[in-house]
Amino acid sequence: MKRRDIAKQAATASAIGLAAGACGRAPQPERLALQTDSDTVRWRMATSWPKSLDITFGTVEVFCRTLSNLTQGKFVIIPYESGEISPGLEVLDAVMAGTAECGHTSSHYYLAKQPALAFSAVLPFGLNAQQRNAWLLTGGGLALIRQVFDKLGVINFPAGNTGPQMGGWFKRAIASTDDLKGVRMRIPGLGGEIMSRLGVEVKNLAADAIVGALVADELDAVEWIGPHDDEKLGLDQVASYYYYPGWWSPAETMDLIVSLDLWNQLPSRYQAAFQAAAALVNQSMLARYNAANSKAIERIKSKGVQVESYTADILQTAQQVATELYAEMADDSADFAQIYTSWQDFRQRIQQWHAVNKASFANFVYANSPLETAKIPT
Repeated sequence: MKRRDIAKQAATASAIGLAAGACGRAPQPERLALQTDSDTVRWRMATSWPKSLDITFGTVEVFCRTLSNLTQGKFVIIPYESGEISPGLEVLDAVMAGTAECGHTSSHYYLAKQPALAFSAVLPFGLNAQQRNAWLLTGGGLALIRQVFDKLGVINFPAGNTGPQMGGWFKRAIASTDDLKGVRMRIPGLGGEIMSRLGVEVKNLAADAIVGALVADELDAVEWIGPHDDEKLGLDQVASYYYYPGWWSPAETMDLIVSLDLWNQLPSRYQAAFQAAAALVNQSMLARYNAANSKAIERIKSKGVQVESYTADILQTAQQVATELYAEMADDSADFAQIYTSWQDFRQRIQQWHAVNKASFANFVYANSPLETAKIPT
């Protein structure tokens, strides 16, 4: 191809991107490789989220707009909701296959490929959002996880955190571990494995399928994220019992994943802009969820939903099963064992620190708050 033809092709792609908007809906474009003559890059992003989830999909849109702004419209990524490029639980597959140049997803959907990817998302009874970010960004966690992604031809970037999640919706009350036996529940990742060991029949469905499965009586229970998203999906209309805490997800990190070959082709200034935009949304998603969930939980309560705590029996049994599961996985996987050692050491240190400072303060505030709604539920 002649030099002027390359320039013409890149200019056309840029015009299409600007007309559609950096994060607008658009017909699926032809995939364009990096054009070094024009410095214009146009990628597609597969995601695990329906567009109706304004925080998860909205975070992707913020990322894309920020990236475009930082590069003066030269690096344009068009995001597609779950099912448009790939099913919601197959985003990693799409990036590995080259169907999409990048994706936004939760890595605990892909434990069948590599169990150690759990550390990129969340471990039950693990770190909270502050602790996860500290371990990933300054405690060596991200470097270890990237060694695992590297084997898949992918590089990952933390790009969102849900904060503490809720413990799921049930059609009937759950008062003990015996009540969990035979329950058909949508729950992915290691939380799903633990629930399976407690007698739950585990299903793994994308967000856009879970309400329909409950309505069709294919499920007895589901977990998603928290009050804001759960209300958006309509879960409060199809199940009567809402449990807490979400012990399987004290804080879940969302990943931006990119083809490693394409990442290495990017100019360093585009790589820097990409990382800056990812860092921004990694914080903004958490802020948005904390603010939105505090309002949504009150609306859900006002609708007559029974918001209940898991019993000590369930929590203690699940935690014991989790500890046993991690030991087994470390025996079976060298990658898991290596990261688990780092994760355990960091968790012990930071939880000791937070027990001295953060937890002691929080316990005092909640126990002595003049606001009845701020009391710790019993």
